[in-house]
Amino acid sequence: MRHKYMPLGPYEANCTILWDEDGAALVVDPGAEPDVVVASLSSLSLEMKAIFLTHGHFDHVSGVADLVASKPVPVFMHADDEEMAYLPLNFSQPGYSGMPRIDSLVLFRDGEKPLSDLFPRIDVMHTPGHSAGSCCLHLPDDELLVAGDTLFAGSIGRTDLPGGSYRRIMESLKALCALPPETSVICGHGPATTIEREIRSNPFLADD
Repeated sequence: MRHKYMPLGPYEANCTILWDEDGAALVVDPGAEPDVVVASLSSLSLEMKAIFLTHGHFDHVSGVADLVASKPVPVFMHADDEEMAYLPLNFSQPGYSGMPRIDSLVLFRDGEKPLSDLFPRIDVMHTPGHSAGSCCLHLPDDELLVAGDTLFAGSIGRTDLPGGSYRRIMESLKALCALPPETSVICGHGPATTIEREIRSNPFLADD
């Protein structure tokens, strides 16, 4: 599969578009500027088939409602983050009213394979710690990981918000470190990296 990522909104959360040879696209974390996402899909001649949310924080979900309004598609999110995504403040700036109710929201739980019908080459990894429902997308054939806010270049996601857990994120990071070292990593914020680079230089992974 091919991919493109772009930082959107004031917090520059990376929105990733993944697509196959037929032009079927999965949009990951459209946290702001849905018009930019729509324009990117159009410029690449892609058809959005689904949306995936790596977690429920406002800077990763705020563009979902407008994007679904432009084209109704299923929106996948781990069930453990559902309540948080709808919080009126959701740890954001004043005035944010929470993610609107999405009729096409599909909640999944551990052990399920929510994308298997639409995108069988994409594996969902539940990687709690930044939030209870944080997930990563692993594309083994493409040596690619979309990490959300679990892993950053040189750092990891914060764990001090409700639902966060330092112990759990460290367990999740061990699972990520077991991926092939050449795996490229698209992070939820900031530049891309690789598993090998993070094992070698990320201070939080020094003991792994």
